Amino acid sequence: MKTLYLDCYSGIAGDMLLGALIDAGLDIKLLKKELDKLNLKGYKITAKKILKKGISATKFVVEITQKQHHERNIQDIFSIIDKSSLSEQIKQTSKKIFSKIADAESKIHNIPREKVHFHEIGAIDSIIDIVGTAIALNILGIEKIHCSEIPLGNGFVEFSHGKWPIPAPATAEILKGIPVYKTNIEHELVTPTGAAIISTLSEKFGEMPNMKISSIGYGAGSAEFEIPNTLRIFIGESDEKSEHISVNIIETNIDDMNPQFYDYVMEKLFAEGALDVFLQNIQMKKNRPGILLKVISPAEKTESLANIILKETTAIGVRISQAKRICLDREIVKVKTKFGEVRVKIAKSDGKIVNAHPEYDDCVKIAREKNVPLKKVYEIVLKDIREIFKY
Repeated sequence: MKTLYLDCYSGIAGDMLLGALIDAGLDIKLLKKELDKLNLKGYKITAKKILKKGISATKFVVEITQKQHHERNIQDIFSIIDKSSLSEQIKQTSKKIFSKIADAESKIHNIPREKVHFHEIGAIDSIIDIVGTAIALNILGIEKIHCSEIPLGNGFVEFSHGKWPIPAPATAEILKGIPVYKTNIEHELVTPTGAAIISTLSEKFGEMPNMKISSIGYGAGSAEFEIPNTLRIFIGESDEKSEHISVNIIETNIDDMNPQFYDYVMEKLFAEGALDVFLQNIQMKKNRPGILLKVISPAEKTESLANIILKETTAIGVRISQAKRICLDREIVKVKTKFGEVRVKIAKSDGKIVNAHPEYDDCVKIAREKNVPLKKVYEIVLKDIREIFKY
């Protein structure tokens, strides 16, 4: 699977990402040709090689060529995108990213989403950066995006509403649920556009996945720091044999809760995005029997899952630790068996099936409808699956 990994050691902005994608091999002529489908006037784009701390990087620039006199709201921008002849996939991706920004601005300014306005010059930059990113990913055939944890700058940023601490309010709102860390760099490292792109498109945040790298790109920012003001990207084929994923383990000991509540708590945790939830019998102090509640959490869901535990159980604290999770590639397919169509979970290694199991709920439904013992249904369906997939 063609994978893009964003190494955001110096933050991310829309122009840095497009610069990195061009640096990694994106044909800027194709990009321009696709952007022309927007029928947007008054700008031109350029990309040039520059040095950042002695390393070659690509600087992407949107130059405004005509004076602008009005602002655009989210409906105006959606209209530009919808009226274009771009593919439906590019349109939908672009609109999702813009929606992230509009929703954040709506919340922090306490105004309806349709009244959120983008300054005209800023709107052109944003349109080119966001739609250009969607186009670039489509041209390059990117199927999966992973991103590093996000560094935040320090100090204050000044905009139309005055000086505010970094990250700017809209950026902070967009980054909710994404792992971030503070740095001592006195600069805004992550723009609202950059935050919206990664929060919309990245599937996971943390370490680079296993992949065979085919190209590397550096996108240059405008500032100069002690570290290179660049975004580094890696493009390649992700390793199908196994995928190393950084997860967090949330756990707590409980000895004073109605056991009937656990089913409801587990249901809420799974609905919020828990990868797994399980209970373990333990002996606590004064030899009291208790329950160890453990949740395997994606890094970006840790806070929300911990809050569910604290609100829905009698626990007064949780422990959080980091772990690695190795997963085979998995997919759910529908298979015709002697009992009819059944969903089957398939696990692959190096493109070969190593495990295939029928979905429990489907087997239960068949057992009830056919009045056949569940274990018999499972045995027959599993035999059919093995004959179909030859593993």
